[in-house]
Amino acid sequence: MREQQFDAISLGELLIDFTENGLSGQGNTLFEANPGGAPCNVLAMLTKLDRSCAFVGKVGDDLFGHVLRDAAAETGICMDYLLFDKNVRTTLAFVKTFPDGDRDFSFYRNPGADMCLTENELPLDVIAHSRIFHFGTLSMTHKDVRNATYRAIDCAKESGAVISFDPNLRPPLWDSMENAYAQIEYGLSKCDVLKIADNELEFMTGTADFDQGAAILRKAHPNIRLLNVTAEAEGSYAYYEGRRVFVPAHRLDGTIETTGAGDTFCACVLNYILDHGLSGLTEENLREMLAFANSAAALITTRKGALRVMPSREEIETLL
Repeated sequence: MREQQFDAISLGELLIDFTENGLSGQGNTLFEANPGGAPCNVLAMLTKLDRSCAFVGKVGDDLFGHVLRDAAAETGICMDYLLFDKNVRTTLAFVKTFPDGDRDFSFYRNPGADMCLTENELPLDVIAHSRIFHFGTLSMTHKDVRNATYRAIDCAKESGAVISFDPNLRPPLWDSMENAYAQIEYGLSKCDVLKIADNELEFMTGTADFDQGAAILRKAHPNIRLLNVTAEAEGSYAYYEGRRVFVPAHRLDGTIETTGAGDTFCACVLNYILDHGLSGLTEENLREMLAFANSAAALITTRKGALRVMPSREEIETLL
């Protein structure tokens, strides 16, 4: 019997983001527990656009792990391939938000259940029937989950899936930035579609010039067919077959935080690829793709958390 084909499968971290939510009567900072994790956020946005998605990962067999599973399942993501670890707890992140919406992370993870996924726990028969496989580097910080990620990528590539990569660099989670650099390089060498933030592009290329940075990556990794750079409030860039397209960001009143903005953007790009493929994209296609993705990312910055509050297609289209 043939396994179900999913539009997209992602592998990686699923965690609780404790985000600031005002002060108590005693003046203490209050934190709200928001379900999160970049790979699952991407799927949450894709399910909002009526795509079939499944998540592969591991959480602790604890209160937070079960909350995460239920929250992701409520969005429509297939969570049949989420494992529960009885010995290691679910990863937690405390997020400090600055006045401009930027964030600083403190992680409680070493160990965390997400880093304990092993190669022999992968549902390879399911991964082999996905149209897109998406991953980041938080599943490559430690040996076991790194090997699992490598095997999943190989399985997806062998099956003809589009490979999508978002480095999602979080320096506190790495034993060294040299190791982070090496694992991002690995991801770059495997992906067809890259979403990379401006600071990550500079980290990998040594230049703050987006055009120069994109050229360096494309020369080193010709496998990257579509390279998108997100530049926060400035907007986003697409580099594809010699073309360069820039679309400015939408500026909305009521911005709260940027959690999930990059994931939302990434999902909208993948949705466009599911509709149009990766061959023969025109400048008009790229502009249309970025405009939709920018609008969705702008909307998510007006909401706390990401996974449970992704914008609808109708909400996004009102900004176009």
